[in-house]
Amino acid sequence: MSRRRITSKELAKLAGVSSATISRAFSPDSRIGSATRDRILAVAREHGYQPNAIARSLNNQRSRLVALVVNAIGNPCEAEEQQLLVHRLQARQLLPIILCCADHSDRLQLMRLASTYQVDHVVVFSDMVSMQDAVDIFHTTKPIIVSFEPLDNGNVSSIRIDGSEAADEIIDKIVRDGKKRFAYLSGTNSSWIDKLRRKWFADALAKRGLAFEAQAVGDYSYDSGFKEAVLLLHRDKVDAVICGNDVMAIGARDAARRVLGKNTPDDIAIVGQDGIAMAAWDCNDLTTLSLDHVAFIDAVVELIERHDAEIEGPHSITLTCTARWGSTA
Repeated sequence: MSRRRITSKELAKLAGVSSATISRAFSPDSRIGSATRDRILAVAREHGYQPNAIARSLNNQRSRLVALVVNAIGNPCEAEEQQLLVHRLQARQLLPIILCCADHSDRLQLMRLASTYQVDHVVVFSDMVSMQDAVDIFHTTKPIIVSFEPLDNGNVSSIRIDGSEAADEIIDKIVRDGKKRFAYLSGTNSSWIDKLRRKWFADALAKRGLAFEAQAVGDYSYDSGFKEAVLLLHRDKVDAVICGNDVMAIGARDAARRVLGKNTPDDIAIVGQDGIAMAAWDCNDLTTLSLDHVAFIDAVVELIERHDAEIEGPHSITLTCTARWGSTA
């Protein structure tokens, strides 16, 4: 039979301190002498005491929870970013709640559920939800939007990504290498992110009197990149394929080589986007429009800290992409 949990008042009596001191002992950012904290924690361990974080959040109106609204956790790019962000949040005594929108039929209800925990911050990475819906649901905090969807709202901070110069640099080299017939392999037709990524390259082509002559739609996975590239390259005589992310680009490269016997970049140039670690592996060595993921997460954390400091906003940070050259273009 398990023993009864003692209350904070009972712990205070056992430790010979006030209830307020007990609360400070379990708050990482509270001022309290190390000897006093150690003594209280020792008594707490002896008697099996655990503080009630939910009750404490009601008292100080801070839950220390951060809702992360993401598309999926299996995508290598999102996984790399999310792992880095989770570590950064935990180092600040903040706990993430991950809301995975992919394959979830009621994404609004998912966000409503998270909002009932009175999260201190919400970071929206997903382009599968309406930004306005996210703002309306998480109305007790100021959301941070990591998206390209335009949203005119004074309570929303944002991180914008500009890859136009890097896309121009990549297209310039490919065209100088003699490639003229371009195709775009997108991850989804409805994504704001994918539309803007395509536009960066389309604008660069237009400057040189060229345009995308073919297109296909995948789902950001390796399998879709492989399958769609086979169909695309059989159907259209293209000599360069720009892909919506690195994973599809690796699939397209393998399809070109293994099924169609084409070499990169001599027969066909293939370009990805994201700059994930896998893209730089020797076996892939992908040319990609790359984002500095550490700088990206630094920007997210900076916005969270600005909100915590109650600095007037909204705040916006713009990051630029760079071209990472590999053997595929």
